[in-house]
Amino acid sequence: MSAFAQNYWYVAAWSKEVGRTLLSRTICGEPVVLYRSRDGQPVALADRCVHRRYPLSLGRLTDDSIECGYHGFVFDCSGTCTFVPGQDRVPRTARVPRYQLVERDKWIWIWIGDPSEADPRLVPDAHWLDDPAWASVEDMAHSPFRHSLLVDNLMDLSHETYLHADLIGTPEVARTPFTTRVDDERDQVTFSRHMEAVACPPFYEKTTGYTTPIDRWQDVFFQPPAFWVNNVRVAPHGTPVGPRGDEGGAHVKIVHGLTPETENSTWDFWAVVRDFALDDDGVSQALLTMNREVVQQDLDALTVLEQVVAGEPAGTQELSVAIDAGGLAAREMIRRISR
Repeated sequence: MSAFAQNYWYVAAWSKEVGRTLLSRTICGEPVVLYRSRDGQPVALADRCVHRRYPLSLGRLTDDSIECGYHGFVFDCSGTCTFVPGQDRVPRTARVPRYQLVERDKWIWIWIGDPSEADPRLVPDAHWLDDPAWASVEDMAHSPFRHSLLVDNLMDLSHETYLHADLIGTPEVARTPFTTRVDDERDQVTFSRHMEAVACPPFYEKTTGYTTPIDRWQDVFFQPPAFWVNNVRVAPHGTPVGPRGDEGGAHVKIVHGLTPETENSTWDFWAVVRDFALDDDGVSQALLTMNREVVQQDLDALTVLEQVVAGEPAGTQELSVAIDAGGLAAREMIRRISR
């Protein structure tokens, strides 16, 4: 079984990260160099020269080709070597893999697996990131822990009550039952927690202006192995959902692209999008600042947990309870699609 699910789309970068400068990034254990060709198209090649394995990202971009910084081999956008120093003939095998990319919704998605299986229609839908009906704040975190720990964290939001009590967690999150659904045919796991007449945490009080009590919904969608969305509704307690939509509530989508770097590190591309106060820079800055703090709290905790797990003997058992239903379902689905 592969350490990673191969034939799936992963977020490789934010679109704004990739330009006419060589960007090195490891995706699912594979070293990749990203850049844009002169016509603006993103390109991803294996970040190793075929000659002596020197990283191409340490070379020089000339027009649309990379010149290796060690011995000067040149590779075009397709990964084909077009120049070898000291000889006229270029060996037929002198080429590096090119990875298929899809640029959509401010993200550049990469296909690490079998190129013949890469279907752009399978790229997860994150259109809110680039939809004028929504406002978005975005960032990323390099996380020194395994992908599975971050999935576990996001699939059990009861930890908000304890780890994020000063920002987004309230006692009701951990106390409120939730429902979990597994769709093996579509490779999706969802869970929902709807809370009524509960405390309004600072994350929403400072940005919506709502005060306690509120009704708060968490409807989470996870498409293993790499795409997670928490669809949040907050509204003053008792605000009905109207027949034509939910004009009385505020809606937030917390979005994560979860990309393994190595077996013990992960790229976390995240965004917070909203359908209210679209032009309010103060709200944007508040959400950006608070979610960075939330992500940092998770990062601190999971970094400790990575060290604990890495040091345990093989076969160490853990205890799972009702709150782990979503996480256990996600684990099993990732195991299945990684075979």
